[in-house]
Amino acid sequence: MNNIIAYVDEFAGKTLDEMPFNEVDSLVLCQLSYLDFGGYVGGIEERNSPVDVSDIFNDNDWEKILQGYWYHNDNKKLFTSFASSDRFKGTKLNYYVNITSEDEDLQFSAVTYILPDRSVYIAYRGTDATLVGWKEDLKLGYSEPVRAQELSADYMDRVTTYFQGRFRTGGHSKGGNLAVYAAMFSRPDTRRRIIEIFDHDGPGFRPEIIKEGHYASIRNKIHKFIPRSSIVGILLEDSSDYQVVECWSVGALQHNSYRWKYKDGSFVYSTMSAKTRKNNEAINDWINSLTTSELDTLIDTIFEMITANDAKSVFDLATDPVGNAVSAYNRYRQMDQKTRDMINNIIKRLREMVDQKTWEDIIQKTNALKEEFRLWQTDASSLMNKAITKKKP
Repeated sequence: MNNIIAYVDEFAGKTLDEMPFNEVDSLVLCQLSYLDFGGYVGGIEERNSPVDVSDIFNDNDWEKILQGYWYHNDNKKLFTSFASSDRFKGTKLNYYVNITSEDEDLQFSAVTYILPDRSVYIAYRGTDATLVGWKEDLKLGYSEPVRAQELSADYMDRVTTYFQGRFRTGGHSKGGNLAVYAAMFSRPDTRRRIIEIFDHDGPGFRPEIIKEGHYASIRNKIHKFIPRSSIVGILLEDSSDYQVVECWSVGALQHNSYRWKYKDGSFVYSTMSAKTRKNNEAINDWINSLTTSELDTLIDTIFEMITANDAKSVFDLATDPVGNAVSAYNRYRQMDQKTRDMINNIIKRLREMVDQKTWEDIIQKTNALKEEFRLWQTDASSLMNKAITKKKP
C-alpha cells in the first residue's frame, strides 16, 4: 500500500536538501505527534535541550510511546522507518505538551520538530482516544474559541521565542484546526515567521472566529488537504481552498492518515462530486443554524449517553459495545421531555435541510464509522491483553 509508511521507506535515502519538504512529510510528522513522547521530551516551561529521535528509538522501552492510541502496528512501523531513514535521521524533538482535563472539556497536545536541515515544524495533535477530546471536537462548532484553540496560539508564541528564523506548522484532524487557529491568533511577529501551514483534514471555523482572527494575513500560507469522502475536514469549511486526496478506503475510514495515497513524493489528488459538495453545504448550514444553547444541549446529551457506563476513552466503549449501547439508550429515556424534544427538533431540522439522497449518504458514512469502530475495538482488545499479561507473575 503506497501510504505514508511506504513513502518514508521509498525516500529514506533522499535528504531534505535533495528533495525539499513537502505535504507528505508534513502528514508524517503530524501522525507521529499522536505518540506519547512524555517520557523523553521536555515541556515548554523553559528552554529545554532537544532529544534526538535516535535516542528514543534506541531505548529498550521505546514502544511505550505507542500506548493509548489506535493504529498501534502502523504507528510502530512508521516510527521505526522514520528513525532509520537518512531523510529524517537526526531529527530532534522538543517542547512536548499533553494536557487532558474533564473539568474544562480539554484535550491538547503539541510537539516541535527540528529537522535535519535545521528547519522547524510545530505539530498539533488531533483527537486522541479520550472521550473528553471528542467532546471538545464537537465544540469547535461554537462561535467562541475552545480552550485547546487558545492553548495552541499560546504554545506557538512561547515556543517561537526559543528559536530564531522561520518555521512551518500543521496538524491532522483537530490538529489542523489548531494549527490554523494558532497562526491566526499568534503575535504579529510570530505570524510573519510562518512559512507554511498544513491542515490535514481539519474542521474549519464559524464565521465569527474567521472575522475576529487575522485570517487574511495567513490565508495564502495554508495548504489544506481533505480525503475525497471527507467528514471532518469539510465541517465548517466555507471555501474551496483545499485539495482532495485519493484514499484506499471509503467514507469515514478515509480520515485515517494511513489510508492517504501518494505518488512521486506528493499526494495523489482527486475530485469531489457535486453531490458530495451539496451534502456538505447542507450539513454546514445546519451547524451554523444552531444556537449556543442548542449546541450545548446536543453535545451534553450525546456525552451523557455514551458515558452512561462510565467510559473514559474510545477503548472503553469498544470493550463492551452492546452494554454501552444499552446504557446509552436507557440514559436517553431517563432524560426530561424538554431535552428530548429539543434533540428531536435539532435532528428534524437537519433532515429538512438535506434531501433523501443526502440522508442516504449520511447513513453510508455512519456504516463506515462502524468499521472504524471495529478497528478501534481490535486495538482496545490488544491493549487489554498486554495489560493482563504484564500483571501475571
